[in-house]
Amino acid sequence: MSRGLFRGPVPCWAIGVADVLVCVVWGASVWVALHLEAGPALRAVALFVHLAALVLGLGTVQTIDYYGVLWLLGRRSLRQVLDFTGPLHVLVWTGLAGMVTSGAVLGPDLAPAATRVKLGLVLLIALNGVHAHALHRSLAEQAGGQVDRRLLVRGSISVVVSQVGWWGAVGIGFLNSQS
Repeated sequence: MSRGLFRGPVPCWAIGVADVLVCVVWGASVWVALHLEAGPALRAVALFVHLAALVLGLGTVQTIDYYGVLWLLGRRSLRQVLDFTGPLHVLVWTGLAGMVTSGAVLGPDLAPAATRVKLGLVLLIALNGVHAHALHRSLAEQAGGQVDRRLLVRGSISVVVSQVGWWGAVGIGFLNSQS
């Protein structure tokens, strides 16, 4: 079962605080991106970190979602999926933090609408991550019995938001690198 500051479902106020914290960190990274002028050596390091963090974050998200599909297909129990994927959230957050930090150093051009959409997708991914963690905790409470249909709907929405957000940001990043 998930361990942490709270037992059971995450209180709404804690989710709200985490959402605000995510927005503050995201806003600070955008501010840094607008005001930091990195030299070529720092940009090269930031690009490497950005790509490595992408591999870590997106690869872990794909693994988590794959295990969710195995559960839906009856190939894994919910308890097996939760026990396996619980520790992986740290890797997703590490990858996302590495991408946000290195992305700020890369100094993206915020004039194109696509870049602003990408930044919005990154914020969406992070906010979805807060709610996915809370969902994970709620599912853990029901792992021994019948899962509430509302949690299944929330989980489905979370997966779709995650996949659209991550792949959308990757696609825009690729297109921006070609121009």
